[in-house]
Amino acid sequence: MPPVRRSLVRVLPLLLSALLAGCGAPAPRDGAERDIREAVAAWSRTPPERLAGIPLEGWAYEVSAVRRDGAGATVRAELRYRLSGYDPAAAGSAREVRLTRDDGRWHVTGDRAAPGALPQLWDQGPVTVVRGAHALVLGVGQETGTLSAIAAEADRAVPAASAAWPGPWAGRAVVLVPGSLERMAELLGRPAAEYRGMGAVTTGRVGAAPAPADRVVVNPQGWAELSPAGRGVILTHEVTHVATRAATTATTPLWLSEGFADWAAYRGTPATPEQAAPALARAVRWGEVPGELPRTEDFAFGGDPEALARAYEGAWLACRLIAGRWGEAALVDLYGRAGREPWPVAVRGALGVDPDALTKDWQEALRAELR
Repeated sequence: MPPVRRSLVRVLPLLLSALLAGCGAPAPRDGAERDIREAVAAWSRTPPERLAGIPLEGWAYEVSAVRRDGAGATVRAELRYRLSGYDPAAAGSAREVRLTRDDGRWHVTGDRAAPGALPQLWDQGPVTVVRGAHALVLGVGQETGTLSAIAAEADRAVPAASAAWPGPWAGRAVVLVPGSLERMAELLGRPAAEYRGMGAVTTGRVGAAPAPADRVVVNPQGWAELSPAGRGVILTHEVTHVATRAATTATTPLWLSEGFADWAAYRGTPATPEQAAPALARAVRWGEVPGELPRTEDFAFGGDPEALARAYEGAWLACRLIAGRWGEAALVDLYGRAGREPWPVAVRGALGVDPDALTKDWQEALRAELR
């Protein structure tokens, strides 16, 4: 059956049902459901007192479904809120709210992430808030001194990212610090093994449409193992992802996104290719020069850590080559073009060479710098 006809078959019975129910008017709710919705609305007019330290605005729960069970009820709702001064658009969270009926009235007794939805940081415990000049740091299960040190690092990372990326961005960062690697994985909805050994990751939506601010999520275990210099590199890398988010689209090569972030992080540091790319240096010395720029699948977590390291290092050295040979402005131009043009067009427009020539130049640079 053709797609259009199948759509009509589905829609016509719905239209008929709506007409029979009263010209498309929604079915009336019983008194209990109305009372439950009103109880949720009253309870959610302001954020809970335990979140008072978080700069929240636009806090609201939109109820989508009500299920009664005797003297109890479960409500499915969508929480909307903004971090004041950071979120240009509302963040969303699917929630499950529990209520009980007592003395003839409904009272909210619990609120948690809906089944299958990601939790919020405050679902994991009391939140400590530290504000920096350029960053908002929210932590659970962390000492204030630790969060203050991360805020200070973020305050250094934001200007470093701005210096590398002259394009428009908010110039602010939101950093979440959960209590453990496992808690970090809960926030991201992925297995903890994928983040073991990592210092931080960034979550956010690609593209220029209004969206909540990216969240830099710190792995407290990986962070504790980093040197002070390593922490600066990691956080500047992640904040650079925040800075370039609006220019990043599905067409942006992952190696360019990751390599640019590392280039911004190492820019201005004394790190040499031999020091910052040890895995790739070993491969090149063994005669294993990559045949192509890193592929998207080369950045997958949970696989061979040496291969993952070579992908990041190769991406950084590619961006380093472009900035050194064609200029920093050309690297920035290439990044912007790659998000809106086919890759061959972007490379020719920004660098004046074709992609194959860029790959060969990169391979030659690897042999020269890592031999």
